[in-house]
Amino acid sequence: MEGASKEEKLASVFNLVTVFENSRTTTPRIGDVIQKLAPFLKMYSEYVKNFERAIELLATWTDKSLPFQEVLTRIQNSEASGSLTLQHHMLEPVQRIPRYELLLKEYVQKLPAQAPDLADAQKALDMIFSAAQHSNTAITEMERLQELWEVYQRLGLEDDIVDPSNTLLREGPVLKISFRRSGPMERYLFLFNNMLLYCVPRVIQVGAHFQVRTRIDVAGMKVRELTDAEFPHSFLVSGKQRTLELQARSQEEMISWMQAFQAAIDQIEKRNETFKAAVQSPGGDPQEQELQSEELGLRAPQWVRDKMVTMCMRCREPFNALKRRRHHCRACGYVVCARCSDYRAELKYDSNRPNRVCLDCYTFLTGNVLPEDKEDKRRGILEKGSAAGSEQSLMCSFLQLVGDKWGKSGPRGWCVIPRDDPLVLYVYAAPQDMRAHTSIPLLGYQVTTGSQADPRVFQLQQSGQLYTFKAETEELRGRWVKAMERAASGWSPRGPNDGDLSD
Repeated sequence: MEGASKEEKLASVFNLVTVFENSRTTTPRIGDVIQKLAPFLKMYSEYVKNFERAIELLATWTDKSLPFQEVLTRIQNSEASGSLTLQHHMLEPVQRIPRYELLLKEYVQKLPAQAPDLADAQKALDMIFSAAQHSNTAITEMERLQELWEVYQRLGLEDDIVDPSNTLLREGPVLKISFRRSGPMERYLFLFNNMLLYCVPRVIQVGAHFQVRTRIDVAGMKVRELTDAEFPHSFLVSGKQRTLELQARSQEEMISWMQAFQAAIDQIEKRNETFKAAVQSPGGDPQEQELQSEELGLRAPQWVRDKMVTMCMRCREPFNALKRRRHHCRACGYVVCARCSDYRAELKYDSNRPNRVCLDCYTFLTGNVLPEDKEDKRRGILEKGSAAGSEQSLMCSFLQLVGDKWGKSGPRGWCVIPRDDPLVLYVYAAPQDMRAHTSIPLLGYQVTTGSQADPRVFQLQQSGQLYTFKAETEELRGRWVKAMERAASGWSPRGPNDGDLSD
């Protein structure tokens, strides 16, 4: 039935039904016949989903158009229609799947335990039940989208809140306890699965019924009951964007609101746990993921499924349908946002063509902390050569840049203390770069070892400024600590080979 229209497919289904009904008196087994028919019954879900709307249109045009009404009457009075209304005939396909389900249930119940058709009939019943569930799911989803659209219309269809993937959990009026006024104010809440909209009714209703005052993300939200004799049945909603003191009209209403909030919070936290599991091992085994990283760019990665994560797997900002959409890194397969995947690197498995990759993979594949154009935009560039050779520097090597000071990704940088500028540390993206993306005047800094859990870590600290580095070996860390301590004390070399600590 490849390429056939819906009408042709439905006609084929009706033919199969006719064959089945004509042959059941001569064929002792019917389960295998229904198994062939059952998959096509899922097509009824489209019909069932639009049935209510079709009935409404039929009633509307019957009232509006007299010629249309006359045509309907003539057809319905014909012998072919059996003097039944069009609405009656339209209802027949809606009832077809439930009828098959009821008939098969009765058939299976009456079959003897050793009947040759029992297994096929039971399997056919399961398939019919699946088709019925498919129709019910389609109807439920249509109703959800219709209700959601009506809510968005009442809110004015603002771009930052319209998202068809949202689910409305609860809505209703509450009283807002004000810090400035003596009495509470009437407000209206829309609680979705991912956000709370704090609204005020519009005095003049032109399209929208409510104006959104504040949007509060459910992620990170907390809710608790308040003990306040002046405002009974009050509770606190604390979010990242705003904290609200609200009052319900009764104890039951307050409990109902708090349960709805807690359900939304629990759902978000559960999704975050799923995200953490996906970060640890999208493929299942952490060791397997580490082995795959050794072949980064050499072979196509296993992509993490979109539904496994709700936030960027690099910056951990939540996704949304409009401003932060999902993308895949072509090197590691992680689901990331546009900002975290705004880099391009050549991938060997794709004939060395540039592909969209995340910052971590860009750094790994190219050896650069940031692409040149990104450095120009994000960093204050210092026009000074990297002095890659030991003859031009007192100390130079790659160091891991650790902590929020360097960004959440923890890139690797080429670090240099030049011989002609011995009191400053320059950090480059690569050894051959002619421009540093940052510099640190070392004079007066305190050099300390970092966490005892990793002896390769050391830190620079002064007046609230803290820079954390990690060397590849303990021996290299020792040489860096010595070089930075000398620079911090104001020491300068006197001769060409004085104080050289480089490799």
